[in-house]
Amino acid sequence: MQELMLEDLQMITESAREFAVQHIGPHVMEWDEAQYFPKELMKEAGRFGFLGVFVPEKYGGAGLGYHEYVNIIVEISKVCGSIGLSVAAHNSLCTGHILYYGSEELKSKYLPKLATGEFLGAWGLTEANTGSDAMRMKTVAERDGDFYIINGAKNWITHGISGDVAVVLARTGELLDSDGITAFVVERGTEGFKAGKKENKLGMRASETAEMIFENCRVHKSQVIGQVGKGFKQAMGILDGGRISIAALSLGIAKGAYEAAVNYSKEREQFGQPISKFQAIAFKLADMATKIQAAELLIRQAADLKNAKEKVTKISAMAKYYASEICVEIATDAVQVFGGYGYTKEYPVEKYYRDSKLCTIGEGTSEIQKLVISREVLKGDL
Repeated sequence: MQELMLEDLQMITESAREFAVQHIGPHVMEWDEAQYFPKELMKEAGRFGFLGVFVPEKYGGAGLGYHEYVNIIVEISKVCGSIGLSVAAHNSLCTGHILYYGSEELKSKYLPKLATGEFLGAWGLTEANTGSDAMRMKTVAERDGDFYIINGAKNWITHGISGDVAVVLARTGELLDSDGITAFVVERGTEGFKAGKKENKLGMRASETAEMIFENCRVHKSQVIGQVGKGFKQAMGILDGGRISIAALSLGIAKGAYEAAVNYSKEREQFGQPISKFQAIAFKLADMATKIQAAELLIRQAADLKNAKEKVTKISAMAKYYASEICVEIATDAVQVFGGYGYTKEYPVEKYYRDSKLCTIGEGTSEIQKLVISREVLKGDL
């Protein structure tokens, strides 16, 4: 049975690798330079089963677990971090929120479309002045009969322009009340819901990041996810899993940069021999390989806990924190291995370098991860 499971995992991994090489690889720099988000590619990802990884088969999803998910994100991110980010955000945030907390009516209505790529998902928690300090959000939803009227804006939203449906967190209670925030499903085209400014970013330039603006947006009470007032607690649960997503994204970028550096070090010759023969380069590669191995073990531990439905807060924060930090270190070292060529867009490592930094910021900065970890550690033994 275990062998069969490993064979299935390998098959899924190879499918993701083939998808990335065939459908993403030829266009990576073209999309990056143009800041073009390839929405048609996401529909293709849906046909491969990569947009409904956790969604049960009865809703049209793949019904897979976290190890399969990690491998899919890693293989895509090895080729392009931007697409890895978009696939991760669609699965773990919007789709995940509806899957884990939505009513049967909402799940039946949206999961089949999200899982197949017919709908692209967005998730709106962050605002201009409230990143991790989400309980101070200014977006409000006021009850009006059978409807809620939403006013406010969300920032830094993946698929903020192209998303067909968004999970939106809005305040329905008092400021700083953890039971005063509610999650809603809002479809694109709903009156009062529009896209705002698209961000011009350092990296991840082919993954769309934009504002979502709500001006007297009327949403029916049937679009509330779970109970009124429980949105903040739902979001914290979603972010526990989301940290595994960003850890896997980080691992994929790190592996891509590392593999490029290894291959280049064997081909590039100086002083009559490949530069991999020089201890300075060989030791750098050894450090990179060790960091990747350590990050992957943390991610696998988090995936195991998530699959077992056990508490994952501390380990997922550790995995996200460590994997994202070593991702930046490895991408930096890869540029160094390439030397002057690493600073040009003709070689892949400068893009890994630019993409890597987002991993230490998105879905909670490294500083926030250390805050989460320290709180968990101080509750008991490591």
